[in-house]
Amino acid sequence: MNLSFITNYAVEAAISAGLISILYGLYLSLVILRKPMGDSKMNAIADAISLGANAFMRIQYMVISAIGIVIFAILFLVFNFQTALGFAIGAFFSALAGVVGMSIAVRSNIRCAEAAKSGLSPAFSLAFKGGAVTGFLVAGLALASVAGFYYFLKTQDSTPSLFPLIALGFGGSLISVFARLGGGIYTKSADVGTDMVGKIEKGIPEDDPRNPGVIADLVGDNVGDDAGMAADLFETYVITLVATMVLGELTFRQNQEVLAFPLLIGAVSAVTAIIGSWFVRIRGKNIMTALYQGLVSTMVISLIGFWWITNTLFPEGLSGISSLSLIICLVIGLIITLGMVVITEYFTSKKFSPVKMIAKASTTGHGTNIIAGLAVSMKSTLLPILLISLGVLVSYYLAGLYGVAIAAMSMLSLTGIIVAIDAFGPITDNAGGIVEMSGLPEKVRNVTDSLDAVGNTTKAVTKAYAIGSAGLAALVLFASYTEELKKFGGEVSENLFVLSDPLVIVGLFIGGALPYFFGALAMEAVGRASAAVVNEVRRQFKEIKGIMSGAAKPDYGRAVDIVTKASIRQMIIPSLIPVAAPILVGFLLGPKAVGGMLIGSIITGLFVAISMTTGGAAWDNTKKYIEEGAYGGKGSFAHQAAVTGDTVGDPYKDTAGPAINPMIKVLNIVALLIAGFLI
Repeated sequence: MNLSFITNYAVEAAISAGLISILYGLYLSLVILRKPMGDSKMNAIADAISLGANAFMRIQYMVISAIGIVIFAILFLVFNFQTALGFAIGAFFSALAGVVGMSIAVRSNIRCAEAAKSGLSPAFSLAFKGGAVTGFLVAGLALASVAGFYYFLKTQDSTPSLFPLIALGFGGSLISVFARLGGGIYTKSADVGTDMVGKIEKGIPEDDPRNPGVIADLVGDNVGDDAGMAADLFETYVITLVATMVLGELTFRQNQEVLAFPLLIGAVSAVTAIIGSWFVRIRGKNIMTALYQGLVSTMVISLIGFWWITNTLFPEGLSGISSLSLIICLVIGLIITLGMVVITEYFTSKKFSPVKMIAKASTTGHGTNIIAGLAVSMKSTLLPILLISLGVLVSYYLAGLYGVAIAAMSMLSLTGIIVAIDAFGPITDNAGGIVEMSGLPEKVRNVTDSLDAVGNTTKAVTKAYAIGSAGLAALVLFASYTEELKKFGGEVSENLFVLSDPLVIVGLFIGGALPYFFGALAMEAVGRASAAVVNEVRRQFKEIKGIMSGAAKPDYGRAVDIVTKASIRQMIIPSLIPVAAPILVGFLLGPKAVGGMLIGSIITGLFVAISMTTGGAAWDNTKKYIEEGAYGGKGSFAHQAAVTGDTVGDPYKDTAGPAINPMIKVLNIVALLIAGFLI
């Protein structure tokens, strides 16, 4: 197969691979929907979860659509129709990825609960297939949307501008911020408010049907950890793919191979993720090993494909960069992914010392639990940062900034299998809730509990992966921003960012503060919304006589409605901060300050996001570790302290921390969009 043929048909290959991934996801959804759904009591609970999730998503996207229409009009007036169209396409497919993924998750939960009656293996298999639907749809939609829109641009011009693709990434990023933040506020305000009254004040178990907030809590798992994560990794994939294409074009002008390269990386990995998922098989009770089998298999098969693509496209290298150097950059991206997975599991799994250390600290009180959890959250930042830094240094040494971009693209090529592993978590969590509320035997709950505990770790692993890839993607966007300034500013911008320049320093300070400020607003939003849930749950316990005895049924819908309205209201202002900040700083202080702001946000954003997501998951699994019998088990003093830690950790790991990922990318992509106006 000759070079010109591969280069000419790279776009078509990427579109085809994206469609294959989507179709395989739809096939899995049909397999899942044929599985049995349990009795009428289980179905009533599952229907309530589905109704609440759909209601939230409908209201959320109505609000987002209104904001999106305004931004579409601005882009159309300031730039052109193609740029505005790119924004609309990115926003639509990002929303679609979240909605479709959540839709299958709320249909998988009851089937997983029913499968748990037959044992661990059937329940695990069904939960993973449910997660895989989201994974393959996210990867397929991301690849197909970028490649398809680029194909459309090529029909208009044989050498099209990539600027509309940047707008496509902006559309995906904006939806991701709203989905991550809105879903995160919902899930954690419901969780915290429900647990504070149910577990602490009333002493009833988690997912107890007597708790008026329990359905809202179960809804939150889907809109936060499923729809939010799907939108997050959709936009990270899109941003990385677009940024790699843009950087390649700016660095190696008129070289069509550099535009084909990231598209073909995505095409290969879309197919290899499907093959890798076939290796996910549970043996005994080791759930994480089964998931690792799929991840490692995908990596190995992908690497074979990457080797072939690189040697075919660049048989003699690329402008002084050898094909071997490019292959090593691709390997580095895979190594960073695997390293982030292993490090995060160490800090969050019940099997290892960090969680056990927090559990031991819980025996002496609530305060010592918090202190130990904060210590773990801060310690957990060092190893990932060293891993990412080493990857950046080696990639840059081998192939410059383009090598860093290729490493990031290699990381994101695993999106399909990584999201499958993540979306497995909310399904098992909901399945456990359905089992508890339906009063099924303890052996069934033991199955869902074991899956749920692993699901907490996989959700943390995926968030760490999203954070690491977001950091690399943001660096690639920053590199593209500097190249854009050089294109517009010529020699003036060659030494634009110098640390002795006060504008750059001020920009660094502002950028460094933004993740903290953004995270604080997210935490405050959860606090305010959860207070509304607490008041409602307390009111129902007080006014509806017979709830505790089981003689009366709580008004679940009222709690769902309160959380929905509160979370939608709280998400708007924080979500607009990363859009407004580059514009204000850029036009008030200039491009140098914007550059400093971008780097400052990447640095502190990585630390804040990793510490929050890892620490929160460690707190959560500490609670589960004690509930399994350690230090007195459920109801013990240590358990009460662990519940407090979990209450603090919940908004850490599921609201503020994950929402920082899209925030730093929106900052960078808005800066890239306005770069031409700043010179």
